[in-house]
Amino acid sequence: MSAIRIASRYAKSLLDLSAERSELDAVLSDMHLFKKSLENKDLLNLVKSPIINSGKKRDIFAALFKDKFHATTYAFTDLVLNKGRESYLPSIVDSFITQYNQMIKVSSATITVASELSDAQLNEIKSKLLQSNITLDNVDLDVKIDPSILGGFVIEIGDNLYDASARHKLEKLRKEFTRNDYVASV
Repeated sequence: MSAIRIASRYAKSLLDLSAERSELDAVLSDMHLFKKSLENKDLLNLVKSPIINSGKKRDIFAALFKDKFHATTYAFTDLVLNKGRESYLPSIVDSFITQYNQMIKVSSATITVASELSDAQLNEIKSKLLQSNITLDNVDLDVKIDPSILGGFVIEIGDNLYDASARHKLEKLRKEFTRNDYVASV
């Protein structure tokens, strides 16, 4: 079974359980905390390491998260460790957040721009995205600033990438001119 399917199934189980127990907000908060914790390379290496046994990992998880996680989240991570599926935890966390957003009909989008956008510009972009068929009922917009795109914007929604940056357009022009189909033969 693929890693994506495994992560999706574990995330769906946790989502269903936490919804059934009315603990969605607490578990979602724990998932965000765990995602942030996994930015630490040492913790990520520990989770993915096949050399360190599950018992040792469980002890480390208990020391790190037992007092910070909700009981349901901690029991879930303990179950994943017992099953030897800890290497899938980063994917499970991402899948949980994605499935939660789909459940509450929120699309996550990332927009990369060359300079700061005003609130009016952000609201206009959100309204245009909501009018399109590519988003759900709400949009969670993450703004990144990258001066190297020169102008325009790049929007990522799920697996889709819409590149309307000046850098992309200039690159396309450069490729057209280097092809030089219009040089007369001598």
